[in-house]
Amino acid sequence: MGEKACPFRVNEYKENQNIACVSLRPVQTTVLGKTAKVYLVPFSLSNYKPDQLKRPKSLLDKNSNNEVACKKCKKAEIKKTCRRILTPKMEATSSKAESTLQKSSLDVHAESNKWQYKSTSDTVILSADTESSQDGDSDEGTTPGMDDFSGLSPYEKKRLKNISENANFFASLQLSESAARLREMIKKRQPPESKRKKPKKKENGTGCRRSMRLLKVDPSGVSLPATPTQPILVADENPLLPPGPLEMTSENRDDNSELFKGFLQTWAEVSKTRSKNTEKELSSIKSYKANLNGMIISEDTVYKVTKGPIFSVALHPSEIRTLVAAGARSGQVGLWDLTHQPKEDGVYIFQPHSQPVSCLYFSPANPAHLLSLSYDGTLRCGDFSRAVFEEVYRDEGSSFSSFDFLAEDASTLIVGHWDGSMSLVDRRTPGTSCEKLINSSLSKIRTVHVHPVHRQYFITAGLRDIHIYDARCLKPSRSQPLISLTEHTKSIASAYFSPLTGNRVVTTCADCKLRIFDSSCISSKIPLLTTIRHNTITGRWLTRFQAVWDPKQEDCIIVGSMAHPRRVEIFHERGKWVHSFLGGECLASVCSINAMHPTRYILAGGNSSGRIHVFMN
Repeated sequence: MGEKACPFRVNEYKENQNIACVSLRPVQTTVLGKTAKVYLVPFSLSNYKPDQLKRPKSLLDKNSNNEVACKKCKKAEIKKTCRRILTPKMEATSSKAESTLQKSSLDVHAESNKWQYKSTSDTVILSADTESSQDGDSDEGTTPGMDDFSGLSPYEKKRLKNISENANFFASLQLSESAARLREMIKKRQPPESKRKKPKKKENGTGCRRSMRLLKVDPSGVSLPATPTQPILVADENPLLPPGPLEMTSENRDDNSELFKGFLQTWAEVSKTRSKNTEKELSSIKSYKANLNGMIISEDTVYKVTKGPIFSVALHPSEIRTLVAAGARSGQVGLWDLTHQPKEDGVYIFQPHSQPVSCLYFSPANPAHLLSLSYDGTLRCGDFSRAVFEEVYRDEGSSFSSFDFLAEDASTLIVGHWDGSMSLVDRRTPGTSCEKLINSSLSKIRTVHVHPVHRQYFITAGLRDIHIYDARCLKPSRSQPLISLTEHTKSIASAYFSPLTGNRVVTTCADCKLRIFDSSCISSKIPLLTTIRHNTITGRWLTRFQAVWDPKQEDCIIVGSMAHPRRVEIFHERGKWVHSFLGGECLASVCSINAMHPTRYILAGGNSSGRIHVFMN
């Protein structure tokens, strides 16, 4: 090997004529804070040929004193060369030391490729030390371990010794076993229970007392025999009353008393003294207000007439006596004669129905007849002259909501059903069936009201829509309305024509609005005139408000109020407030249903407790 052919200075010596040992001198250099180290790696030169070690592709000459710097050398080529020329003695060393030395030799080449050195002292030089043969002989006599590397420098031997001592020290710490135990502890650890621990029952302590009756144990401690189970028959709370006429039997009075007979005679003899005059001129608002201011309430005009909430109220048109009728949710009909003193003697309660009485009217042809309609599917006429409740119409499979007279003589009626259908009833026809059953497009019908002048027209209030029909065009199949009012956004409670001319329609809606429409010309559309803001949310336990017209002043409407103190209010059709009936302690509840006398200034209102409140001059 010449100096020009190889960049390494090699000093060869013969050992047993075949072995040569080459040593690398440890060199340290610092560049930019990095330290590069070169370590001695033993290998055998037996059968070595100069051409086996290839010279690097390029060398960087930096100084004139033969400075050389090695550039990149492939790790794979170095590994292959070192494995091929390892001596048998090195192969016999422990695998741990061999792997450490090989890794160190590779690190030398990898680190030396990254840096370029400025002086010859930092250049990697491969030199063959002309050592004596005693070094070679000492290799054979050393014990395995560190002495096997007799060709290493003292620094390398110390380094390997430190590595071995550090490995033994870390092995003595047993860090891997401790880490394994910690992992198992973490896996086994569970979150603390958030539930409250139940206290342990004391064995000798007394437990909670229990009913012996519920445990079915005799007081003496003997268990009772099991009672045989029998089907429990649940009685209907509101059984239907038998069909046909019912006698007027008072529930709060003796039927054979002279007082009761006189009461029936009074109701039979009273009659209207004046008929409605549609051409009558309306009084001025000023005079109307003056008359309303004269109406007062007192303890003598407040009394409980029925047992349950009142669903309907009617005033007898008599000019002499003040007679009030009220229909209750329990199916009762209460009659009160306010001219009779004491007031307790003027109240009589009857039971013509088994379910709520939703509509009451005195017959326009005979004021001694009181017609009542109920949810139980019956329409009855109370005839006080005969002391009997006659059955006019009966349909047990349906539930009635409202009715009105199609004819002025009260011979024909239109009945609304809760399922949206309607019935045409003729009282002159024998029997209790209807003449015609009509299906409408409404899902429900709450109120039915007939036009006071053109009696062929009637209006129905449904769940969200209001329809006007022509009775002459009704068909058993689904009948189409003449006019539909769809301005309402929530549930509708009622809709009524004005009482004298029918030129106005007032509606009550759950959106807290009272609407007044112009029905003077019944055409394809009825315009909206006025919207009055009014609280109509009565809740679950109160009867829903129904705004009605004053029969004497058809441009004014009457409606209950939720305001405090309790009151009944009157509004003009233009939306202006007219009057409020305040009763102080005598009016301590909400009057949901109200009715005005057709000729006199008398107002009767019913509340949810069954009381009637009467304002009068």
